[in-house]
Amino acid sequence: MTVADETAGQVQGVQVLGDGEGAAARVLTPEALAFVADLHRRFNPTRLELLRRRDERQEWIDQGNEPGFLDEETAEVRAGDWSVAPCPADLEDRRVEITGPTDAKMVINALNSGASCFMADFEDALSPTWKNVLHGQANLSDAIRRTLSLDAGGKQYRLKDNTAVLIVRPRGWHLSERHVLVDGAPVSASLFDVGLYFFHNARELLDRGSGPYFYLPKLESHLEARLWNEVFTHAQRAMGIPHGTIRATVLIETILAAFEMDEILYELRDHAAGLNAGRWDYIFSMIKKFRKRADFVLPDRVQVTMAVPFMKSYAELLVKTCHRRGAHAMGGMAAFIPSRRDAEVNERAMAKVREDKAREAGQGFDGTWVAHPDLVPVARAEFDPVLGERPNQKHRQRDDVNVRSAALLETGIVGGQVSEGGARLNVNVALQYIEAWLQGNGAVAIHNLMEDAATAEISRAQLWQWIRHRTPIADDGDQDGYFTPDDYTRIRDAEMAALRAERTDTRCLESACALLDDLVLGTEFIPFLTLPAYEILH
Repeated sequence: MTVADETAGQVQGVQVLGDGEGAAARVLTPEALAFVADLHRRFNPTRLELLRRRDERQEWIDQGNEPGFLDEETAEVRAGDWSVAPCPADLEDRRVEITGPTDAKMVINALNSGASCFMADFEDALSPTWKNVLHGQANLSDAIRRTLSLDAGGKQYRLKDNTAVLIVRPRGWHLSERHVLVDGAPVSASLFDVGLYFFHNARELLDRGSGPYFYLPKLESHLEARLWNEVFTHAQRAMGIPHGTIRATVLIETILAAFEMDEILYELRDHAAGLNAGRWDYIFSMIKKFRKRADFVLPDRVQVTMAVPFMKSYAELLVKTCHRRGAHAMGGMAAFIPSRRDAEVNERAMAKVREDKAREAGQGFDGTWVAHPDLVPVARAEFDPVLGERPNQKHRQRDDVNVRSAALLETGIVGGQVSEGGARLNVNVALQYIEAWLQGNGAVAIHNLMEDAATAEISRAQLWQWIRHRTPIADDGDQDGYFTPDDYTRIRDAEMAALRAERTDTRCLESACALLDDLVLGTEFIPFLTLPAYEILH
């Protein structure tokens, strides 16, 4: 019997199936498990009902209906003169945030990077092996207490005196943690991640002048935000923590949430810190939600930039909504990973990063995301001149912005096209990312870009979309050609041959190929690739 088995045995109705040694023994104390189990029992029925509503809404869209801003139901919220709670002092200046998984090296480097904040990611940048999840929790607890260190590869990693503010992204409402059962069913991964982190660290963070801060992913409605608010309210009361101590930034990374930004902030107003323009998942959401509509087919991923009309409308509406309510508006990810060998590649990419961050600062965003420490000063150099002595731009109300529903759904891109090169890139990225995810790595540098689950989702979703809608392929002079299952298979075989030649162990690559075939060639669209991938994750 493991330590975790003995611990879980002390908590009625809780069973731990994963290894309980090491980090698990520190994290899965009887008190912590009881706290998580209480959250699950109280709030999981509502979570399941909201997931059922997601399915119903998808069916409604599949029937040809288009979503829009809510009508009379929430008119008073949208018209009302209200604001979110005042921002904690250490979250006022968020001009550059770095993101990444929760392994010790990443946590130390990110906290030391010079960024304003570090988003420690249990979601898209983390492959949720039991070891990764539990070690991630232990690493964050140690980092908060300033005891986290690492000796690896002949190098020592230690925390500096001044570090970034820590923000944690739990897994989304749609995910479960199969290694912990509550009353015989897998616990909600969201409640597991938030519950453990809050239980172990809330008081410690308060004593150190900070607080338990979260990024909330994949929300599709204000009702899902309401559930998070209920979780926060109960957790604080149960732990004797003052109401409003928790602060959450919501990632607006689904098209449905974009229509409910006011309502989402209102539901979380005592706990809201801001909204974030989660660009990659947002693009994925556009494909997923309108998968049965040929007029919503998007061109090659590289052509869907923040400057295209529907993405620009989304970004500017987010800034306007946040600043009207006194909340931070956070920009999207710069995913470039600098090359140590190719200065020319670096300069071209850095120019694009500077352009992207200058655009965000000019639109009124209060800060932005980067994936690599080398990009922290690059992003800061674009925000510093615009912010000046101010910590943010909340004073910019953007009254000039007037976004209607149609603008958020206008996916036509001038000159946009689907190419064989774009299809090949999608296949290559999806294969390499899923392979790495199955090996336990959720943030992967591919072609000098940091790929996570969101970008892999775009890749596989576009391939499915292009096949289903007989999308024309623009290159090779074949103007009458369409992207077919045979085209996908031919490209996949060529990419697999090249990838096999680079490896001695191809087992995870073969599993990735089989999964990608199911995702691309299946009749029904699978909502998240991480759901079937989790079933084969060791």
